[in-house]
Amino acid sequence: MSPSALALVGFVAWTLLLAIGIVSHRTVFVLTGKRAANEFDPSGSDVSEFAGRLCRAHANCYENLGMFAGLILVAMATGNGAITDPLARWVLVARVAQSIVHLISTSEVAVMIRVALFLTQIGIMASWVYQLGMLGFQ
Repeated sequence: MSPSALALVGFVAWTLLLAIGIVSHRTVFVLTGKRAANEFDPSGSDVSEFAGRLCRAHANCYENLGMFAGLILVAMATGNGAITDPLARWVLVARVAQSIVHLISTSEVAVMIRVALFLTQIGIMASWVYQLGMLGFQ
């Protein structure tokens, strides 16, 4: 499997893991009778600060998964995986690290770290957009 394909599977797996975390957390509340299944706010903030951060970390993943997947799939489908292969894993590493920092803290320092990790992802994907887009002009 190419580095790009592996990173895409990893991105999906991380997003899925966060979703499982949300469902597991809420299931405990339902099974212990602390909440009805239809009483959860989608933001998670009604359960705890951590649940709110977990929901946001998950949302951050699915908000960016489409861009990442689209670029990886275009590169692979057009035989241009060499464009995404070198940095695909770094996008995944930055995404996972951003989520972990988000789960740990919302302090000013943590937010600045998250911004840096997000900009890393966006910067890499922007370079892929440029490189893949330029192929159309050759």
